[in-house]
Order: sequence, then C-alpha cells, then structure tokens
Amino acid sequence: MHISVIGCGYLGAVHATCMAELGHDVVGIDVDAGKVDLLNSGKAPFHEPGFDELLERQVNGGRLRFSTDYADARGAQVHFIAVGTPQSEEGYAADMTYVDAAVADLIPHLLEHPDGPTLVVGKSTVPVGTAARLAAQVGGSPAHLVWNPEFLREGFAVQDTLTPDRIIYGLPGDPDAAEASSAVLDAVYASMLAAGIPRLTADYATAELVKVAANSFLATKISFINAMAELCEATGADVTVLAEAIGHDDRIGPKFLRAGVGFGGGCLPKDIRAFMARAGELGVDQALTFLREVDTINTRRRTAAVELAHRLLGGTFSGKRVAVLGAAFKPDSDDMRNSPALDIANAIAGQGARVIITDPAAGPKLAKSRPDMEVAADAFEAARDADLVLLLTEWRQFRDLDPAELREVVASPQIIDGRNVLDPAAWRAAGWTYHGVGRP
Repeated sequence: MHISVIGCGYLGAVHATCMAELGHDVVGIDVDAGKVDLLNSGKAPFHEPGFDELLERQVNGGRLRFSTDYADARGAQVHFIAVGTPQSEEGYAADMTYVDAAVADLIPHLLEHPDGPTLVVGKSTVPVGTAARLAAQVGGSPAHLVWNPEFLREGFAVQDTLTPDRIIYGLPGDPDAAEASSAVLDAVYASMLAAGIPRLTADYATAELVKVAANSFLATKISFINAMAELCEATGADVTVLAEAIGHDDRIGPKFLRAGVGFGGGCLPKDIRAFMARAGELGVDQALTFLREVDTINTRRRTAAVELAHRLLGGTFSGKRVAVLGAAFKPDSDDMRNSPALDIANAIAGQGARVIITDPAAGPKLAKSRPDMEVAADAFEAARDADLVLLLTEWRQFRDLDPAELREVVASPQIIDGRNVLDPAAWRAAGWTYHGVGRP
C-alpha cells in the first residue's frame, strides 16, 4: 500500500520506517528540512535501539523516503497524523496547533483511491473530542477519519510498533464508513493481525481515551509506590521488599512498582496534565482530581533527592563537586524532556555545587544544548574527586559499575541510588555510604 506519515519526529519517523518494514511504500512529511535531509540519508535525529539499522535499510531499499512537500503525499491511500501535542504554554491543556495545521495542510492533497476509501488516521495523543472535530473538517474531502492511538515506549519503539500488545481503531459513526475504514486498516496491519495481535474497534472518544487512560494508570502506579517510599523512609521499612510482596498479587503485578525519583519524558507528565485540563473543560474535573496528587508526588521525589544530597554534603552545596549519572528521562533514550535527572542536576547546580553529568546517549546532545553544564564522557570521569554521586538514569553502564573501582576516583564515597537498581550490600562492602529511595 502507498502510505504517508505526517510528522517525522520520534513517533512519525519510527512509524513510517516500520510501515516500510511491513512492505508498504511510505513517504514521511515534515516541515523541518534539516530533519528530512538527515532521515533521507538513513540517519535518525534521535537515539532509539535498533532504529538506525531499520531506517537505513528501508531508505536504501527504496520503500521509504521523506519530504517537506505535502504534494508528495498525494495518491496515498492511508495518511497517518503523527505530529506532537506538547503542553500549552498557557496551562495544562494540550497544544493542538501542530495537529490542526497538519490536517489542514493535508486536506487539499487527499484523493479518491481506486482500492477503497482514503483514510486520515490519527496517531497523536489528543484530548477526547478532537477526532470528532477533525472528522467534520475532513468530511468535505474524499477521506474518512480513523483514530489509531500509539503505545510506544522509548527504548522499545520498534518492537512496540511491529509487535504491539493491541491495536485500536476509533471508527466513524456511520456503519458503512466504519466497515470500509476498518478493512483498509486491516490491510495495513495484515501481518500483525495474522500473528494474533488483538484488534479492538471503538468510537472516536473511546479510542482517544485509551491512550491517556493507560498513561494515567501507569503514572498513578509509579506515584503510588513513591508515596509508599516516603512512608518507608519515615518508618525504616524497605520499599523494595514491599513492592515485591504486593507485586505477587496478580491483581496488582510487579511492573512500574520500582520507587525512585519519578517519571518524566514527553508523554506521561504532559498527558496526565492535559487529561485533567480536558476533564475540567467537560465539567467532570472531580473525576480526575487524584491525578493532581499523582503529579505532585512525582515532583516531590525530585525535591526529596535534592534535599537528601544537601544533607549528605553537610548542609551546603557551595564548593562541592557532585557527579550525576544520567541526563535522559530513561535509559536507552536521549530524550531529556521533563527529565528528573536533569531537573535534579539543575537544582543542585543552582545552589552552588559544581555538577558534572554524564549520559551515554543524551550527553552529546546536552553538551550542545546546554554549554553551561559540565558533561563528562563516562561515569569515572564524572565521579573523579566527587563529594557525592547520584545515579538518576538506570543505564546498564551505571547499574554494572564496579563499586570498588569507582571508589578509587571519588573524594568521598557517597552515592544516592535514585532508581533503586544497585546492590546496597555490594556498594557498602566496597566502602560506600549508600542511600536508596525508601530503603533503610
């Protein structure tokens, strides 16, 4: 099939490349000429495991290309909308500027297709009600609108696109249009459906809510265990044992129950805030008041890490050297949006410490975008003569550090394990003062 993907950031570039991997003829459209040139050369503008090889193979194989001209999308039967919906500068609501512009710019290039209906398929995370509004806008063209939310995890984006745990179609209300639209998307995802991946159909509103509801639940689970960590710190209990114990209950499960400095990135924080904002617009803001506390707990964990560092350094950051291991919001990514690690590093530096930060993927980007920050090549360089080390992004390189070797380069062997991924006994045996989150 001939497919276009509008927006070639993280979501769009991965989706376009994976659609080409499935055998489709794909063109990606983006307004950023530099990004388009880079993608056409087979190189990714971001770090994602396994993606570079896939992109290069599909570009060189001729099934994938990128353009800044919407006219190059003409003739495609399926047009995916994959642009960003960042948090508005005026408040918590999602900024729909890019989605609205993408649809408006695409409409003049929508054509009748001989093999069935032309589809405009939304993948962006949007406030509930957006699809119905856009469907009215698309309604004057020879196309149907479908909402097909994405569920990518950074670090696993290729896997999550090619082998998702579910596929959701938000279909038009007209039964004939819904049936025809569903048949076209079934053809797009034929190999996935043949492999047994579940496919659910829904109305627009339900499909839109699936993504934000899922993210809100995950954020709630993370903040719940971090709230338990605060209680553990006050009582001397161990949150890691507590999490393991409750995780054995199959109604709860063990995932997302690791206490730490909280969640970040470009999705969870802004999605739960946009969800709250939309609930307020709909007059049902009380239904989501719990998300305010979820957000507050998450922010509080960053503050708590700074306060702990302050106490360990004798009540002052002035003149102290602090090593921060991690800048990205999670491992296997170079995404620093709303990163707990970066926020904590900024706060400590702002109070007078000399902060040296390192990150395997985000480090080079940080050095270019933040010349005011001191970026080291690796953990040993960052920790040299440090009075305190903070592990804030759980990269394998940091989890596998030899505590005895690192002990040789620091000025004071103190470490805050902000992700609870180190073995306290091993680090203490090597002479370190170890502090986890919610651990005695």
